Amino acid sequence: MELSLKRRVLSNQRGFTLIEIMVVVVILGILATFIVPKLLDRPEQARRTKATVDIRALEGSLGLFKLDNGFFPTTEQGLEALVNKPTTGRIPSKYADGGYVKNVPLDPWGNAYVYLCPGVHSEFDIISYGADGEAGGEGNNADVNSWELE
Repeated sequence: MELSLKRRVLSNQRGFTLIEIMVVVVILGILATFIVPKLLDRPEQARRTKATVDIRALEGSLGLFKLDNGFFPTTEQGLEALVNKPTTGRIPSKYADGGYVKNVPLDPWGNAYVYLCPGVHSEFDIISYGADGEAGGEGNNADVNSWELE
């Protein structure tokens, strides 16, 4: 009895016709024409998000540096002070073994982050100059500034 039921179920199954497949391909093509242009702007948005995340992480590491030593690295010592104990300027007395980060990342456009301490807008400022690598700019070239992050 079970065997005959399986045969009936299998005999009722059929594949897709060529027309059904073509309709699906056309629908996917139409959807792609609307979706792909929107996705092409995403890489720049991803770079700006990465710059924001990097700046937040550097702010956290600078906070740990200050917590241990009572001050932030100077502009001259730079963000490199988070990797290696400074040997010039004010020397930290309680520098963490292994530093505070493994390395200082470049911004998503391949440029170094700008670090100012004391900062113009807060105790310290961290800046990525954006796609053009120059101060100012609009759109993709706009700066990502630590004091403007939400």
